[in-house]
Amino acid sequence: MQEPVYNPDCPFGTTTVAYQYKLVNCPGKTIVGMLVEYPPNAATPPHRHGGASVSAYVISGSVLVKMNDDPMRIIEQGGSWYEAPGCHHRISANASPTEPATFFVTFVIDSETLEREGPSVLVQIDAEYVDIVAQKMQA
Repeated sequence: MQEPVYNPDCPFGTTTVAYQYKLVNCPGKTIVGMLVEYPPNAATPPHRHGGASVSAYVISGSVLVKMNDDPMRIIEQGGSWYEAPGCHHRISANASPTEPATFFVTFVIDSETLEREGPSVLVQIDAEYVDIVAQKMQA
């Protein structure tokens, strides 16, 4: 499969924060759990995760992922992936044009960063896509 380029006409997924807790056994760290639901053809522009360690588990459907310069992968239901702090999530998209995909993401992030920047730090869209995202959010 050829790697897709982000298409601003693709729908966004919806995100729901399921939990957020300070980790008492890891001082200065907070864990955040988030459900992501992608309709068919949905994608998120290239982004980073505010220095968080990130893991994700596909609940249903399949998701295209590409980290840094690694090859793109298709993660199917029951599969997972990990993103190290500073990772550039270049492709995040529903692999299907007809079926939804759902996955659960866990972030472990510096508590101070999350408190200072708020939940938007969890998905930091690349600068060249910020205006496109803002326009889509207003529509």
